[in-house]
Amino acid sequence: MGAREQMTEAWDGRPDGDILDAYSETVAATVERARDAVVFVAVSGRQQQGSGSGFVFTPDGYVLTNSHVVRGAVALEVSRPDGTRGQAELVGDDPDSDLAVLRIGSSRFLPHLELGDSSKLRVGQVAIAIGSPLGFTHSVTSGIVSALGRTLRSATGRMMDNIVQTDAALNPGNSGGPLLDSHGRVIGVNTAIIRGAQSLSFAVAVNSAKWVVPQLLAQGRVRRAYIGLSGTTEPLSRRVARYLGVAHASAVRVSEVQPDSPAEAGGVKPDDLLLGIDGLPAATVDDLQRLLDGSRIGKVCVVRVLRGAESLFLHLVPAESRPARG
Repeated sequence: MGAREQMTEAWDGRPDGDILDAYSETVAATVERARDAVVFVAVSGRQQQGSGSGFVFTPDGYVLTNSHVVRGAVALEVSRPDGTRGQAELVGDDPDSDLAVLRIGSSRFLPHLELGDSSKLRVGQVAIAIGSPLGFTHSVTSGIVSALGRTLRSATGRMMDNIVQTDAALNPGNSGGPLLDSHGRVIGVNTAIIRGAQSLSFAVAVNSAKWVVPQLLAQGRVRRAYIGLSGTTEPLSRRVARYLGVAHASAVRVSEVQPDSPAEAGGVKPDDLLLGIDGLPAATVDDLQRLLDGSRIGKVCVVRVLRGAESLFLHLVPAESRPARG
């Protein structure tokens, strides 16, 4: 039974103390299932030492963390809850999404976390963070998902879309650790806090990570087709979907078009509703990012947008995104 079902049951005439007990039991049970897969990442760099968090997501020892945690590392050491320490290898790094994959050597099956589905997240659901804030390893905080579809600018200057906002308290050192639902499934990778603000923490949505990770495993980096826009997922009414003849119930609202970009050259404008590329639906920001893979670099693409009441087919040529390395 998840947190939502437990809380619903708890409200059926039960005292407040029982409601809090149900919440506490949910958080404690989730942490018990997940904590053995969360690791402390110690970084030896050319100029300074650093640290962060991460989590094992495969039984053979692959670890997901933040790119900014491992950037510039000369050596990486991972510590697990049982006290085991070992050197880690950097498998791949993607500063544009602030994600990186490490590999730790192990001859045995390792506890690991299941990657969930961030498209099913709801504002208000329970969110649990485990990490090593300020070096205090395997600390736990909990709260709720307080907003969805946020955008943040990565260290490379690229906008990271579909960011999950939570009020689970995070501090420096939580970066790279998992944000979990009440079943212990990863719903995000904790990535940022706003210094001086309270109850504002952010995580890369796990569906974005599920698109990035296979490429990091295969080639150590992510090749992206760059068109130069940012946007948010927006629902389509049934009436509009019928008018457009599309089956999907959402699309990407363009919030920004960068100057001198392929999108600007192709005629895309802020507030356009982007429906798809080359006949394939872009129902969400995640869909759009998946469509803009390496296969579309340098090729003419047909982008369908809704501008006011007019459906337009625009032609543009994506460039290759080349993030600056820190």
